[in-house]
Amino acid sequence: MNFTELGLSAKTIQAIDEFGIKEPTTVQTDVIPSILQGKDVFTIAPQRCGKTTSYVFPLIDIISTPESNKKNILIITPDSNQSVVVSDRLAIFNKYHEINEATIKDKDEDVDNEANVIIGSPELLVDLVKEERVDLSKINILVVDDINLIKKNKQLENLEKILELLPSDKQNIVYTNRRSKETQDILDKILKAPQEIKVNKDKEQEALQASTESKPVSQTKKEKRPRPAKHIEVEDKEAVALMKKYNSFNGKTPRFLLNAGIIANE
Repeated sequence: MNFTELGLSAKTIQAIDEFGIKEPTTVQTDVIPSILQGKDVFTIAPQRCGKTTSYVFPLIDIISTPESNKKNILIITPDSNQSVVVSDRLAIFNKYHEINEATIKDKDEDVDNEANVIIGSPELLVDLVKEERVDLSKINILVVDDINLIKKNKQLENLEKILELLPSDKQNIVYTNRRSKETQDILDKILKAPQEIKVNKDKEQEALQASTESKPVSQTKKEKRPRPAKHIEVEDKEAVALMKKYNSFNGKTPRFLLNAGIIANE
């Protein structure tokens, strides 16, 4: 299976290839076609298995097609750090498209309401909605990444407040690192007959391969560099004697004036 068979555009695949990702991971293979088909998707997947790009890749295509130029996407993340990660992925793989994206990292920053993609945590989004600085009434696609971590951050109540503001007729894409009883009620409110996808935690090899989400393949192996040699300053005995004799610089002679040179100690 390759990215072309998954239905992605040539422009998106070119950006993926230039980044160094050669083959889709299991979660990308399973999720991308469903998102492109407009289905609701619920994915249970561990970290570092290609989860973030499994929705970033198809959403870039969806929002970049002429017939989808009015699509608006909301990506809700557990915290500001993950918002930045998602924003970085969009910037990298949006290389040959044009997407207007707004990432909310703190409540004091300006938000572009003309943006096609809004990324933020539940708490920040609720604050900005209260201040009427962000409009969520025209969202067509909702991504929740990751609902279990949102629960851990005690943000489920804020997530529910946001859901009440969103149109009911939208595509919903939800990720979690594990199924949780505490999140089931809210999942039932979000999802409509979803395609359910589960990536087993024992896929350690694939998880390592998917670390290319954060860096090009050429950087995944650390190169061994020779340890730098230690350098030792050699004292100029004659200069030290003169300094003591004449009390030059009031006893505070700059060290470099007393240095005869430097040798490398392997």
